[in-house]
Parts: sequence; structure tokens; C-alpha cells
Amino acid sequence: MNKCQELKYLDMTSIEHQIFYFPEDKTCLESICELKCDTSIDSSYFYGLSQFCQRIQKLVIINIDSNPNHGIVKLIEVQKNLKHFEWKDDFDYDFHTEYLYKESFLALEKKAESLNYLRIYFYYVDDHDYTLLLEILLKFYKLKVLIIGEHLFLNKEQLEKLKKQVYPELEILNIEYNRLNTVSSIIENSGGRLKKILFKPYNIIDFEFGDDNFNENSLNFIRKVYENCPSIEYLSILISPTKEIFSEFEKLLKRCQNLKSLLVILDNYDDNYEDDLKDGGELLKILVRSAPTNFKEIRFGNEFKFSLEMLEEFLENWRGRSELSLFTIDPIYISGDYTKLINKYKIDKVIKDFKYLSNEYYRFNYCIDDLD
Repeated sequence: MNKCQELKYLDMTSIEHQIFYFPEDKTCLESICELKCDTSIDSSYFYGLSQFCQRIQKLVIINIDSNPNHGIVKLIEVQKNLKHFEWKDDFDYDFHTEYLYKESFLALEKKAESLNYLRIYFYYVDDHDYTLLLEILLKFYKLKVLIIGEHLFLNKEQLEKLKKQVYPELEILNIEYNRLNTVSSIIENSGGRLKKILFKPYNIIDFEFGDDNFNENSLNFIRKVYENCPSIEYLSILISPTKEIFSEFEKLLKRCQNLKSLLVILDNYDDNYEDDLKDGGELLKILVRSAPTNFKEIRFGNEFKFSLEMLEEFLENWRGRSELSLFTIDPIYISGDYTKLINKYKIDKVIKDFKYLSNEYYRFNYCIDDLD
């Protein structure tokens, strides 16, 4: 500590000493901009740090205890320019209440003027009503990045509240295990700056449980994107094989000229191979006709089927555009004739990269930390 005149980053998860008692600690600790800690650390450590560490811009908290840590609350309260906040639950308890989060997030609420990055992974409990989280989300009007990594189920009343909330500076939206209408509502009030809309499509509630209104919700989502996201670059999307949805999807491609990458899956419970081929062919034709100039990557769900002839025609028509990266979870595309075709177009620099990711399903979905 004596040798370190300026300390910018501190990971407290493995520190056992109360470093704020060390000689010359004040100058060193005052310069910390980024702090990572966990809730098992005694509150006294955080009370001590809060005397000096008041200019933290990035705070990452790993919650491994089901009891509130009042020292962390104090540390949040004293920050003067907190911009980036992450909270991740990492414990195995089957029961907890919002009391666990209440004080910490009420303290965070007071940082709404400076906070522009919020990333939350709450431990999921059946039938738990995260009312507090919703109420606080409505206060963070300056967010540029909003990531909610677990279930945030909203009733109709809560959804109406969310529809009224405006996020004029939002650029990245990543909400998992949710309904399309929740995502659509945030998109509608995003201010037109969204560049990344990311989620795991197979975990969208409408899709997973076969919602009767899925087609309507999918149409609404597509329209909200092309009406409100002229700068979109990365997009997760679910579509049904209807003429109207394919038409609206093509309209999205034409309007969103900054689009670089799509992760697209098809809601098709009929599981008819001939229909899947027809839908796959229609998707490829739309991409050839209407994909933006800078479009460079597509991730296909295994509901889309492409015959060898379809895929060759698509790749031939793509020739002369940006090299295309293709990702799939369907093993058919690593079989003999498909492999030969793909390698041919790699040599011709039509395909930049091709990956079959079934055994690495998490890599099929977008990882926000890997995107430019």
C-alpha cells in the first residue's frame, strides 16, 4: 500500500485485511475507480472504505449471503459519481424476500443522476413479486445499458407503468426469461439510440410455453424495433412462419440499415420438414433482397431447414457483399455435402466463419461481453 500511490481497481473478494487501517491508506484508497466485492465480507470493512472511497465509478457486488450487508449500503450512499453498477446473486437458498435487496437498491436509487450502466442477476424464486426492482427501474432514466439476467415477470399494471417510463439514452438492452411485450415496451420508450437488443430467444416465455398470442406479440416486437431503433446493430428475434410476419421482418431489414447481426429462431410447433424447408428458403430470399450493406452475421435456430441447393443459391447471390459468418445448432450442416459447400464459399471469401454450436449452446446466444 505504501508503494502504490494511486489504486484504480480493487478486488476485495480475496482480501482479509482491513486495508483502510494501513499507514498512508487514505491517498491510495481515494483514487479507486472500480471495486469488486462480495457480501460475505464483514460490514465493518465497507464502513471503513466508505470514509475514503467516495469516487467509485464501477461497483460490482457478488451476493453470496441471504442477509443484508449494511456496510455495502453505506458504501453505495457515499458515492459521488457512480456510473456502473452490477449485482449478482450467487447463493443456494430457496427463500428470501425483497428485504435482502431493499436498502442497497434504495441507496442506489439516489444515484440515478449519474448511473448509466445497470446489470442485475437476481436469484429466482417461484411466484416472487419483484415490485421493488420495477419501482427502482422507473427511476433510472439515464441508463445507457440495462441488463437483467433473470426473471422479471410483470403483471398488466406493472407493464403499463413500464410503458410510461422513458429511457432516452438507452443503447444496450438485455433482458432474459421474459415476455416479448416487456421487451417491446422498453424498446418503444428507448429514445431511438438502441444498438443492441439481446436475449435468449428459446427462453422467452411466449415461445417456451406456446402463448396463444405469440404471433401478435412477435409482430408487435418487430414493429417496435423498426419504428424506434434506426441504429440497431445486434438483434435477437423470434418469428412465426406467416406471410405478414415475414413481410414485417423484411421491412425491419430495409429500415434498420446499421444492422450487423441477427439471432433468429422460428416458432413452428408443427415440426414438418417440408414446411421448415419452405420457411428457410423464404428467410434466405428475404436476406438476399433486403439485408443492409454492413450485415455480416446470422445465427439460425434449428427450426430453419435449408436444402443444399437453397444454401448454394443463397451464397452465390451473397457473393460480392461483406463476408458472412454463420452459426447454427443443427448438426446437418456439418455433414459431407454441406461441409464441402461451406468450405468452397470460405475459399471464395463469401463465408468468413461457420460454426456448429450445439454442444456450446451458450455460445449460440449473444454474449454481451464479446460484442464490439
